[in-house]
Amino acid sequence: MKHMKRHSGFSLIEVMVVLLIIGMMAALVAPAILGNQETAQLKKAAIDIQQLESAMQMYKVRTNMFPTTEQGLEALVNQPTMDPIPRNYPQEGFINRLPQDPWGNDYQLLSPGEMGTFDIFSAGPDMQPGTEDDIGNWNLEEYLN
Repeated sequence: MKHMKRHSGFSLIEVMVVLLIIGMMAALVAPAILGNQETAQLKKAAIDIQQLESAMQMYKVRTNMFPTTEQGLEALVNQPTMDPIPRNYPQEGFINRLPQDPWGNDYQLLSPGEMGTFDIFSAGPDMQPGTEDDIGNWNLEEYLN
């Protein structure tokens, strides 16, 4: 009596069915994940701007002025070297480092601002300042709710 060797493993059809099922699941799940990622990026930018706004207020309380547009947000990390140079600047600065927005760009400062005393903003997902998707301290409520 001859014994036939039995090969274990998956047939090509079985592998293709599994890949088809995985592909269908990815097609259903990916939009939900990507939608949540965009929402998370917008919220992160809003929270960063809120924290920078708080640091600006601490700067004002301590130095009796806000940094200028030219001094930029860097003035929150290191004492400005261009006029007006603030008095009573703490040796350690107001924050340790400046965050970047979720799209890898620096947050911007306009001081005095167009929307308030000062404007802190990210150009948003399109990375073009002055467009509808800009996130600034003037429209944070849209992104924090």
